Amino acid sequence: MEVETTELPWRVEDIDFGRVDPTLAARDEDLVVLLCASSFIESGSDLYTTNLSTYFKGDDEVASWLNSTWEHEELQHGRALKTYIATVWPDFDWDAAFATFFEEYAKTCKVEYFEKTRALEMVARCVVETGTATLYRAINQCCDEPVLKQLTENIRSDEVRHYKHFYRYFKKYNAVERNGRLKVLGALVRRVAEIKNEDSDIALRHVYRHRYPDAPHDDARFRQLSRRVNKLVRRNLSADMCIKMLLKPLELPASVQPKIQYPLAAITQRIFFR
Repeated sequence: MEVETTELPWRVEDIDFGRVDPTLAARDEDLVVLLCASSFIESGSDLYTTNLSTYFKGDDEVASWLNSTWEHEELQHGRALKTYIATVWPDFDWDAAFATFFEEYAKTCKVEYFEKTRALEMVARCVVETGTATLYRAINQCCDEPVLKQLTENIRSDEVRHYKHFYRYFKKYNAVERNGRLKVLGALVRRVAEIKNEDSDIALRHVYRHRYPDAPHDDARFRQLSRRVNKLVRRNLSADMCIKMLLKPLELPASVQPKIQYPLAAITQRIFFR
């Protein structure tokens, strides 16, 4: 099926990276490490698109959106963040670091690791978009550099829109599969654990190894960096927003949600960014 690319809501070429103040931007080294790790994950989206398209083969609506919209917007996120990193860390070999990251990351990104049903895989995708939307909102809240504020707001807006698409597709498939709340909750929990234990950790580790080549295998030093990065995000995380997005596929009664939202907010902060 031939897929026509839709128009992007914003273009990386329209962002004036010449306005970036490298001194101001580089002042928070941990923040730049986080941005670089995010650029790696975003730049690997074409592999995920291929896998998702294979998994949802036969559904032209989903496959068309994944290939014509989602992939192109995610890859643009990667290009924009890569350009920002090049401005702030001009001596950093992004391509070499991404190559080592992708070699390891690709081993964790396979169709056989997807959820057993299409509806539950859409739940997993909702978790990923929840994590990215809240992440970029947190970065936007804690940064002072104007270009980065503009960039992270653009990406956050895209991720929220992507979430809405995946949630709609979840509803479409679950109308047929009729997964109960326990099954949906299981998919939510599994994907949250994978985000923490695989995606972000792999990306951060490869940024660390290439940014600090004097001690590339110093695990204690890396863990200190990882804790600082997660603390940076946690201080600026919109836990309420995160919880509302995570809970939506459970379709809980309105009377129940307020009773569990705030306890879950504290738990979520620890799970996502402990």
